[in-house]
Amino acid sequence: MWEKGLIHSRFIFCLMLVSMFLLVVSFLFLFQFSSHSLIPRSVLELILVNNTSLYFMPNFKREKLVLPHDPSGDLKLQLQKHGESDCRVPNSSQKTSSLGQQMSVTSDPLRVFMYDLPPEFHFGLLGWKGSVNQTWPVIDDLKYIPHYPGGLNLQHSIEYWLTLDLLSSNNAKPGQPHTAIRVHDSSQADVIFVPFFSSLSYNRHSKLREGEKVSVNIMLQDKLVRFLMGRKEWKRSGGKDHLIVAHHPNSLLDARKKLGSAMLVLADFGRYPVELANVKKDIIAPYRHLVSTVPRAKSASYNERSTLVYFQGAIYRKDGGAIRQELYYLLKDEKDVHFAFGSIGGNGINQASHGMSQSKFCLNIAGDTPSSNRLFDAIVSHCVPVIISDEIELPFEDVLNYSYFSIFVRASDAIKKGFLLNLLHSIKREEWTKMWKILKDITHHFEYQYPSKPGDAVNMIWQDVARKISSVKFDLHRKSRYRRSQLPVKTD
Repeated sequence: MWEKGLIHSRFIFCLMLVSMFLLVVSFLFLFQFSSHSLIPRSVLELILVNNTSLYFMPNFKREKLVLPHDPSGDLKLQLQKHGESDCRVPNSSQKTSSLGQQMSVTSDPLRVFMYDLPPEFHFGLLGWKGSVNQTWPVIDDLKYIPHYPGGLNLQHSIEYWLTLDLLSSNNAKPGQPHTAIRVHDSSQADVIFVPFFSSLSYNRHSKLREGEKVSVNIMLQDKLVRFLMGRKEWKRSGGKDHLIVAHHPNSLLDARKKLGSAMLVLADFGRYPVELANVKKDIIAPYRHLVSTVPRAKSASYNERSTLVYFQGAIYRKDGGAIRQELYYLLKDEKDVHFAFGSIGGNGINQASHGMSQSKFCLNIAGDTPSSNRLFDAIVSHCVPVIISDEIELPFEDVLNYSYFSIFVRASDAIKKGFLLNLLHSIKREEWTKMWKILKDITHHFEYQYPSKPGDAVNMIWQDVARKISSVKFDLHRKSRYRRSQLPVKTD
């Protein structure tokens, strides 16, 4: 009798174990394969966002970029996880992640309303003069488009390329979709673009001319403020859905406080107080590189690059740039190191182009401001950037992981004797080659050109604007909930 009871108890116990096992398997099956998971989709997306870049474009269609994520920040581990097979050349119909991974784009174009400002604010600054009542140049033929001046002017030419892109957006050829399209009704726009060539205005017209009491640059800024403050579009949002380019660190200097509520396109935040410009609302855009882009097929490999470390530029700088001088005295006599003064004058750009393309690592050191075009010269030369700038903000960093193709060194470490060279010598050929291959895959993200091409700098900026404007629209819509109830009520 006792034995029968024992057998019966064991049978029940085994049955319970089998039932629990089947229950767990069923739950896992449903969780993984069913669209009706017990965990709400919104919660799952919040969980997944730690490993992906998930954001919403205008019109609430979703776009997803899958990004590698490694919170440890260990460069060797990251490169081991994402080796040669992860680096692909993207095609023109697809969007790429930081490692060239291919993803389809499902979002609608960003709708942009552009003010028809008089030519004195834009192409007139380039010497262009249209016919009576003509606001914009003819852009169908490249020979009629005013050229932007070269040299150091060119590195801050961002508003020029964005304006041209918008002007051509309604005439896109089949197979050449635009990331942003121009609309002529501001109520239908996602963002309002202000076509003021502010960097060129500063570079060319900030000095007083004979007989002038106010410079052309200050006069244009004053005119722009008065124009915008009188527009219904500005009043409607307080300027928060407006996009203004001020890429040169001294551009828009007199008007920036009055226009600071707008979304600004900047090189960095070095000369802005945090309440005026910050990563939450503003766009960091790459400089237009000055050296020539090295073609993929002609990019020198590790053994073909005879120089270990390259830097050529202004050495004696003020403020945060004092580190350049310290590094110069540490590195100038070291073997396989080129650290010299240089400028764009004479044959400077050609020398830098050749030097970077024949070097394994290129130094990007803070100057008067945290950023410089030297980083982007290094990228298009496929020379692994070594970034020594603690306060730097980088373009498109929410979708590009710079640690996969750059080396970051704190300024306090860089000036320790032997530290920098020991670090770079520890990066062997295999590891360097993986970064080099990634550089070749992401170079196109830093190219400004007309007509624009999918994934180039122009399109990347518009995509960045789209990601920012979603939160702006969200805030504006919430604040307008009780607008009707705040209207004055008529009383008898």
